[in-house]
Amino acid sequence: MSRAPCLLGGEPPVAVPLGAIFDESAKKDEEVFRMAVADLNQNDEILQTEKITFSVNFVDGNNPFQAVQEGCDLMNHGILALVSSIGCTSAGSLQSLADAMHIPHLFIQRSTAGTPRSGCGTTRSNRNDDYTLFVRPPVYINDVILRVVTEYAWQKFIIFYDSEYDIRGIQEFLDKVSQQGMDVALQKVENNINKMITGLFATMWIEELNRIRDSLRRAILVMNPSTAKSFIAEVVEANLVAFDCHWIIINEEINDADVQELVRKSIGRLTIIRQMFPVPQNISQRCFRGSHRISSSLCDPKDPFSQNMEITNLYIYDTVLLLANAFHKKLEDRKWHSMASLTCIRKNSKPWQGGRSMLDTIKKGGVNGLTGELEFAENGGNPNVVFEILGTNYGEELSRGIRKLGCWNPVTGLNGSLTDRRLENNMRGVVLRVVTVLEEPFVMVSENVLGKPKKYQGFSIDVLESLSTYLGFTYEIYIAPDHKYGRPQENGSWNGLIGELVFKRADIGISALTITPDRENVVDFTTRYMDYSVGVLLRKAEKTMDMFACLAPFDLSLWACIAGTVLLVGLLVYLLNWLNPPRLQMGSMTSTTLYNSMWFVYGSFVQQGGEVPYTTLATRMMMGAWWLFALIVISSYTANLAAFLTITRIENSIQSIQDLSRQTDIPYGTVLDSAVYEHVRVKGMNPFEKNNMYSKLWQMINRSNGSENNVQESQAGIQKVKYGNYAFVWDAAVLEYVALNDPDCSFYTIGNTIADRGYGIALQHGSPYRDVFSQRILELQQNGHMDLLKHKWWPKNGQCDLYSSVDPKYKGGALDIKSFAGVFCILAAGIVLSCLIAMLETWWNKRKGSRVPSKEDDKEIDLEHLHRRVNSLCTDDESPHKQFSTSSIDLTPLDIDTLPTRQALEQISDFRNTHITTTTFIPEQIQTLSRTLSAKAASGFSFGSVPEHRTGPFRHRAPNGGFFRSPIKTMSSIPYQPTPTLGLNIGNDPDRGTSI
Repeated sequence: MSRAPCLLGGEPPVAVPLGAIFDESAKKDEEVFRMAVADLNQNDEILQTEKITFSVNFVDGNNPFQAVQEGCDLMNHGILALVSSIGCTSAGSLQSLADAMHIPHLFIQRSTAGTPRSGCGTTRSNRNDDYTLFVRPPVYINDVILRVVTEYAWQKFIIFYDSEYDIRGIQEFLDKVSQQGMDVALQKVENNINKMITGLFATMWIEELNRIRDSLRRAILVMNPSTAKSFIAEVVEANLVAFDCHWIIINEEINDADVQELVRKSIGRLTIIRQMFPVPQNISQRCFRGSHRISSSLCDPKDPFSQNMEITNLYIYDTVLLLANAFHKKLEDRKWHSMASLTCIRKNSKPWQGGRSMLDTIKKGGVNGLTGELEFAENGGNPNVVFEILGTNYGEELSRGIRKLGCWNPVTGLNGSLTDRRLENNMRGVVLRVVTVLEEPFVMVSENVLGKPKKYQGFSIDVLESLSTYLGFTYEIYIAPDHKYGRPQENGSWNGLIGELVFKRADIGISALTITPDRENVVDFTTRYMDYSVGVLLRKAEKTMDMFACLAPFDLSLWACIAGTVLLVGLLVYLLNWLNPPRLQMGSMTSTTLYNSMWFVYGSFVQQGGEVPYTTLATRMMMGAWWLFALIVISSYTANLAAFLTITRIENSIQSIQDLSRQTDIPYGTVLDSAVYEHVRVKGMNPFEKNNMYSKLWQMINRSNGSENNVQESQAGIQKVKYGNYAFVWDAAVLEYVALNDPDCSFYTIGNTIADRGYGIALQHGSPYRDVFSQRILELQQNGHMDLLKHKWWPKNGQCDLYSSVDPKYKGGALDIKSFAGVFCILAAGIVLSCLIAMLETWWNKRKGSRVPSKEDDKEIDLEHLHRRVNSLCTDDESPHKQFSTSSIDLTPLDIDTLPTRQALEQISDFRNTHITTTTFIPEQIQTLSRTLSAKAASGFSFGSVPEHRTGPFRHRAPNGGFFRSPIKTMSSIPYQPTPTLGLNIGNDPDRGTSI
């Protein structure tokens, strides 16, 4: 505490004592108080014979007891009025003291370190015992903020306040916005802002930081100018805001220097609300208030002292000026009451008798000072206050200016328009830096000339060009350095296209960029300009060159079963005939050998069988079942072969993503670390996902941590499908374009029909272009222009069929030689094999020719030849039993059966002495012929006893129907004698064979 009584400006006849109590942290208040007293003591027009004396005490603003003690000390020395510039904590104590002692008390509310004021909560009444006057106007911060926020139509914002601010000061505002349904958050800002920001990055996840970024788009800062400047600088440096943010800073203590620095440090739009004081337009009159001259250090804007003055300093100066005018008026009215010493401690101390008169004089007076008009209402408050509302445009340029948007006062309210000015259709002169990733057909290089910028084309480029034409901006395109769309890294940063936007190296990003929650946390997206879905690219099934397509209707195992069945049935037929030999018809040349049985079964199977020589019931039952079996097999084969050769069955079994997930023959994958990769990973690892399709997809895609089946770029995946056994999971729109424009039409696509996401244009977080871009995209979709752009890159009637897994040239059509190549090969193989067998038989016959009898023996007898031979023999004179070695007739039993009947033979010359050699099946041991010829032969021949056999070869018929040589050949002399026909009906028994 210090006391500084003094007398200034010469030796006055009358002293006017004043007392002042200031906060010990506000030394400048005392300095301005002294300067004000000095200026007034030098002004003879206000104080002619009176001079102001003063005493100043300093107190702790948060110690009410000390404030009362210092106030009593000043009153003991005698003062006409008490001026205080302290906080609300001590103001109430001084107010009670002044009311008790009837000392006019002019209270100037001071906030700590320039923090915005909160209401002190002191009671005001019209009672006569209220001696406190409030020099500073009431706190209107709640009314001003509510009006501005309502004008801007904010619905969600955050309020930042420093540690010195009493948040109860805006309780009224919070209650009102809550009633209107606004979403408001509160955040206290610590003194060490850098530490606070660093702590956010150290303790919060990326998602939480992104929520802070989103909330910072609309914010109100209630803090002192110094803290506000540091806070803005830190959050901008930490990339927590973008240049579409809009912040409101409200503080009565903001001066012009603070305004310029705040504008320089901030980005986006800035609105500043501060208390405004009138300034004379005439520069020469700035330091004059009527006849009173103000010190140049206080009124000259260029003076450093004036630039650093606080509002409290201005009100202190005006308060001294007001008191001086009141004292002068009191002296002129001759109503001056001398000031006696007052004792606050004594119980019987009486208040100052002239206190009420002095208070009324002060309340009725008024001055025009540094703060404008200073006067008091009936309740003792100063009603004169005007708030100035300043604002900037959107942007991040350091040279952007600030302009006055309007003003507000408690009487007329807002004067001016604060409508949140949005970007209009005029972006002339704006150059945007565009980052992209090459992806057909969204972004492609159309021209790449050395030394000139690359030119690009594609669907996304067409959309960007439409926006550029409508809005008027220009753009420069460059490709992301790592050619990736971007994903978060271990340190929380992003790479790829998204990273270029996060680090503000690009203004917008465009390509086949999908809108995902992770990306939308760090950048902004326009509305979707095209729907997105996941698709799969597969290679169409090709027609294989199978020369044995004729065997395709039956499986190899079935063919083996059929071949085995032919052999088995042939063997069974032979065995049945062997167990029960069949009775062959006279003249039948077919024998029941194993070879013939096999041949007959095969011939009937291929529907080429001839006469059936088998007459037993068992054999016929067997053959009936075999023919039925052959009929069914041949009919099924014919029908299936027609289907295979006419409509080639090469349809691919994968017709949906579900089909793809259920099979493992065709591996599949996507681009590693892409949005599709993350989408499948999240879905596949979600235990609550109802559809297990994604879990199966993720198992295949994540093999070997994704390195086995995934690729680094989409083009690598497309090439892998074209030249290998692979399926590529990627954006359906990209895959459809690839399938439509493939020269060989070798691709087809499958995918989901439901679009859960879309393609959008990415912008920096908080970009002011987002809304206007989205609005224009909606207009393009509504007027059909977007559909025209889609049809340009995805024509409905393309050269290739997107959804068919079969090449059209393989669907139906005339049969070609390739379809029947196997049939010709089988025929050629049969011809070659038969030729080889024929050559082998020829060689064998030549080698064994000397031992093999002529097959002429098996031929039927030529009756004319036999007739001539018999006639020639009959005319011979020798004995009838003469043996003709060179003219013998060699007959088999079957040959004899073909001879004419007796009547026919009788017409031939007598050949009773003809010797006929017969070849029989009789073994060597049999010496006699016990059986007679068949009825047909017996009617013409009669054989007597067989004489003794001569030594010589005897031919036996082999089981296979051929002949083999016996060491003895029976030469029998058969005399002819007519024999009457027996009573036996042997001629009608066809089952009886020839026996000799």
